[in-house]
Amino acid sequence: MRTNILLDDELVESAMRVSGITTKRGVVHAALEDFVAVRMRKNLSELKGKIRFAEDYDYKKTRRSGS
Repeated sequence: MRTNILLDDELVESAMRVSGITTKRGVVHAALEDFVAVRMRKNLSELKGKIRFAEDYDYKKTRRSGS
């Protein structure tokens, strides 16, 4: 999708500097990918008290077996 937007030049330059991305298009694309990924992650604190494990579930045994 092609669009024209006004961007804060200093913010874009900072993003390019810290990311190592050399184009405005690239840095905007990376920023959008990061934005979507962050928003899609479930906040773990929202899950507190909502997950019930089987009575015989042994998380320590699972760790030792590597599965």
